[in-house]
Amino acid sequence: MIRTFLFDMGNVLAFFSHDRMCEQMGALCGRSREEIQSLLIDSGKQWEFERGQLSSEEFHQWFEEAVGQSVSFEELVRAGSDIFELNASIVPVLDRLKDRGHRLVLLSNTCISHFDFIWNEYDVLQRFDDFATSYKAGAIKPEPAIFDYALEKIQCAPAEAFYTDDIPHYVDVARGLGIQAEVFTDTPSLIQHLSARGIEV
Repeated sequence: MIRTFLFDMGNVLAFFSHDRMCEQMGALCGRSREEIQSLLIDSGKQWEFERGQLSSEEFHQWFEEAVGQSVSFEELVRAGSDIFELNASIVPVLDRLKDRGHRLVLLSNTCISHFDFIWNEYDVLQRFDDFATSYKAGAIKPEPAIFDYALEKIQCAPAEAFYTDDIPHYVDVARGLGIQAEVFTDTPSLIQHLSARGIEV
């Protein structure tokens, strides 16, 4: 019996674009998308942010120093976070799982500003019972610490949990821990995976 469902956020609950993020952040300071990608993504600074090693204020300070000019804190948060589009088709699935009494836990690599944006922009995270986020765990998938953190949140045996993520390697790691898991490609395929386990949504 599956008691808890773990969902990734990016490209599962909401689709996102790092290209859009870099382009919008670059527009604030006259830099190209490629320049911001080099500063933010290629350098690993974004992953520091997602590990919770930087607060939003510290990230803002770093960005101003990196581009050599002042940038509005609010505009930077918006440019870096307004990159998501809700996967509306998955919301009814979440609701049906909740109606059946299942526990929902988010397992996601994300920074505080992205989490807050999704929370404020869309009525989806409010359906979840708990959150295993990278910035709280101090680790990003596929590092063991974030999966250990998630296992503390599920309130059941690993075999009684189901996880879906768009990254196959993360799914493999979860399976190695005894969690039932499938790669997310689209909502109809997820519904089929659940149906195969006797859960009709």
